[in-house]
Amino acid sequence: MDAGFDARLRSSGVAFDDRDATLLRAIDSHGSLSGAADALGRSYARSHTRLTELEDAFGSLVERTRGGADGGGSRLTENARDLLARFDRLQAGYHAIATVREAVLHGTVASRDGELGVVETGAGSVRALVPPDAESVTLSVRADAVTLHAPDDSPEPDATSARNRFPATVTAVDRGEAVVAVTLDCGGETLYALVTADSADRLDLAAGVDVVASFKATATHATRAE
Repeated sequence: MDAGFDARLRSSGVAFDDRDATLLRAIDSHGSLSGAADALGRSYARSHTRLTELEDAFGSLVERTRGGADGGGSRLTENARDLLARFDRLQAGYHAIATVREAVLHGTVASRDGELGVVETGAGSVRALVPPDAESVTLSVRADAVTLHAPDDSPEPDATSARNRFPATVTAVDRGEAVVAVTLDCGGETLYALVTADSADRLDLAAGVDVVASFKATATHATRAE
């Protein structure tokens, strides 16, 4: 995994990781545990022991047949395919975290209050940390800094420190096992948000859904435009 993330699914004290997923996929590809072990350059005995440990924790993963016209072999169970699908979703969620997207907005500093300023952008007025003496700036807003609310359940401005609040429409949803990456249209500008799967379900996030996107001024950094 990029950025050092190590995706694992756990059951009964056993962790299913990328090596285990690779073993199952090799069994599926080669039709036997021995063929998979040979292809991966692994010990058959250790692969057999590991498969037994996984099945004790996660349930039946491989169906084995002996003899017959086809000479026997092994194939993955539906449970194994479901486990691999869960693992893939978990990896996708971690990948979304490791590659957090940033929205880039261009604007002009309209006013200042110390290090903070109000920047006029295509999405509206944004409070941000701005460099001294800059007029034209570029704002960067990370997806993990953006919070989403339903329009009828959005907190009052004085009830939250996230003073930047904009109506937005969901344009794309990329679901992982536990994390969901959301793309938003905000007055013609694009914002990104990273939310938990539970939050995405609670908000019924899908393309076309209206939300309120909010983020703190201190999480919004401006650089002088070239």
